[in-house]
Amino acid sequence: MQDPVGLEPIAYVSNKSEIPLPTPGPISLAKGMRIAWEKAHLEKIGLFTASLFLFILAITLMKEGARSLAPLVQVTFDISSASNSLGFGWLFAYVIMSGSPVAAAALTFFDAGVVDRLGAFAMITGSRLGASFIVLFIGFVYVLRGRDRATSLGMGLLSLTVTGSTYLAGLIIGACILEAGVLDHVQLHSGLLLNSVMDLIFGPVLNALAGFLPNWALFLLGLGTALLSFNLFDRCLPQMTIKESQVGRMSRLVYRPWVMFGLGAAITLISMSVSVSLSILVPLSARGFIRRENVIPYIMGANITTFIDTLLAAVLLNNPPAFTIVFVEMFSITLVSITVLSTIYRRYERAILGWVTWVTASNLNLALFMATIFVVPIILLLV
Repeated sequence: MQDPVGLEPIAYVSNKSEIPLPTPGPISLAKGMRIAWEKAHLEKIGLFTASLFLFILAITLMKEGARSLAPLVQVTFDISSASNSLGFGWLFAYVIMSGSPVAAAALTFFDAGVVDRLGAFAMITGSRLGASFIVLFIGFVYVLRGRDRATSLGMGLLSLTVTGSTYLAGLIIGACILEAGVLDHVQLHSGLLLNSVMDLIFGPVLNALAGFLPNWALFLLGLGTALLSFNLFDRCLPQMTIKESQVGRMSRLVYRPWVMFGLGAAITLISMSVSVSLSILVPLSARGFIRRENVIPYIMGANITTFIDTLLAAVLLNNPPAFTIVFVEMFSITLVSITVLSTIYRRYERAILGWVTWVTASNLNLALFMATIFVVPIILLLV
């Protein structure tokens, strides 16, 4: 409280006496550093470090165990063509509800000679098709909680449809690029220094595990470790709080396709998880903050930068052709997305929204769609 003249801060106590309040002094350097560290959330930094360590360990384990799985995968699942690989990656992502570990597994299969370049490319594409199912699954959870079916399932259906249409077009373009060898020169070596550091850190762990586990079990252990690493990474991401005022300020931006395209790419690049960046669309849509037609470019952008972790896996494998495969995947999807946005976006938008509306119009239509997305990868795997 201030005195009538406003010259000095004072406090009034019960005996009516006036006691000047202490003037706040400058924050000490130590206290400032402590506050900065608290804001940085040391726990999240620790989770990020642990997730990175586990991811590198997972790639090391899967690389070692993939060679032992080669006969089992080739004979049991008969992965002898690009269509088999596409179906395998698609179903594999369904089973573990994640695409990134499957994409990493595809690279380790390629490194072990289980699949060729085109097979690895198709398997990575399948992993992304299967990963889109998690958004639809979250939509089903919202329906069970009493939310509107069309709104809750709409984002999942959009994610699956946009991903399917762009990735299948990208599969054709990317396959032609790989066969022609146009981008074969785009390779990145991990380098001797990185390899020696990795061997020094993870070599003893690998040798210890290989001492009492069969080689095929190392691959499964690596796959589980990859799932754990992505789970930890999701937990270290900051929690988003959405306020009406914040949405209001961004309302004009969501109507600009190129802005949403960049936003989807940026959020996925930061989170390194397309499941995270796309899953947040379900609650946003259910609460009326965003409409379905506004997120189509967002999904396109997210589907490009989601390959960042797969690029890292290719570098860790120290297999330059594996890096080329992932780069061609990113290039082909980017080419398809930019072409759609630049030329036929409004027609594409109407077609996608019309399809989603038809699927959610009745239980029969929804059942047919669900049956299709499970039957198609099975057929691809068996043919």
